[in-house]
Amino acid sequence: MSIVEEKVLSEARLALRGIPGQRSPISLGDTGVKIGDGTLVVVAGPCAVEDRVQFFETAAAVKEAGAVGLRGALFKPRTSPYSFQGLGEKGLALLIEARERTGMFVVTEVLSSAEVPLVAEVSDVIQVGSRNMQNFPLLRTLGAVSCPVILKRGLASTIEEWLLAAEYILAGGNQNVILCERGIRTYEKMTRNTLDLGAVALLQKLSSLPVMTDPSHACGRRDLVPDLARAALAAGSDDLMIEVHVHPEDALSDGEQSLNPKEFMVLMQELRQIAAALGRRIATLDRIATLERSETRDPYRV
Repeated sequence: MSIVEEKVLSEARLALRGIPGQRSPISLGDTGVKIGDGTLVVVAGPCAVEDRVQFFETAAAVKEAGAVGLRGALFKPRTSPYSFQGLGEKGLALLIEARERTGMFVVTEVLSSAEVPLVAEVSDVIQVGSRNMQNFPLLRTLGAVSCPVILKRGLASTIEEWLLAAEYILAGGNQNVILCERGIRTYEKMTRNTLDLGAVALLQKLSSLPVMTDPSHACGRRDLVPDLARAALAAGSDDLMIEVHVHPEDALSDGEQSLNPKEFMVLMQELRQIAAALGRRIATLDRIATLERSETRDPYRV
C-alpha cells in the first residue's frame, strides 16, 4: 500500500469503511431498484428540463429502452451567465408528475444549501455537480438529509479529495452517497474531459460506496458516449448516467453529447449483452407505469 493510500484510509474513515469490493446497496425511491446490489442501474434523460413535452417525451423514450432512473436538471451551473440556467423551482412539479407517470426514480441537481430542503421533498436522488464537489457548506447540509446523494468528481480533483468530500456528507449522518466519475480536465482538447476508468476500478477495491460513471460529460461527443459506457460497465461501474434528448439538435444545453432515443435504445441492447457476459444484469423496474408519448411539441413552455 502506498503512502497516499495509507493517508486516505486514515482520513476517509467512513467513505472507506466496510469490506472493500463489496458494495453497500442504496435504495432509489420506491422503485425497488438498488444501486450497488450487483445489477447495472441506468439513469438517463436530458441535461436540462426545458419544457413539459420535451421532458415527458424523453422520459417515455428512455423508459422504453430500459432506463430505471430519470435525470433532468432544473438548476443549471452554466459557464456563461447568458446560457440557459434551467427552469428552477417552477420545474419541480414536472419531476413529480414524471415520476408518477413513469414509475422511474428522478434525479436533479442542487447548487446551494438553500435549495436542499425543497429539492429533497421532490427528488428521489440529489446530485452534486463537479463544480460543487468541494462546496463544504452544501455537503454538510446534504449530510443532514436521508436522500441519496450523487457526488460527482471535481473538474481536476484527485481521488483523495473526492473521497474526503464524500466524508463530509457521511460524517453528517447521510450514509447514502454515490460516487460519480464524470471525467477530469487534462491537456487533451479533442474531448470535453478525460474519463478516468482507473478511478472506477480503484474505488471498487477501496470503498464499499457505489460508483457511477457519466460517459456523456466525460467526452462531450455523442459518437463516443456508447464506447465509454461499454467500457465503464466492463470496469465494474454500478451505474451509468447518460444524457438523452428527443431532439439533441434543438437542446438548450449539451445537445452535442446527448444521444437521441434510437441511439440510446441500441446502446441499452449492447449493455445487456455485455452485462450478461460479465455475469450481471441490467436493473429493471418493479412497478408498472405508462406514459404516452406526445406526437407534437407543446406550444406552452413552462
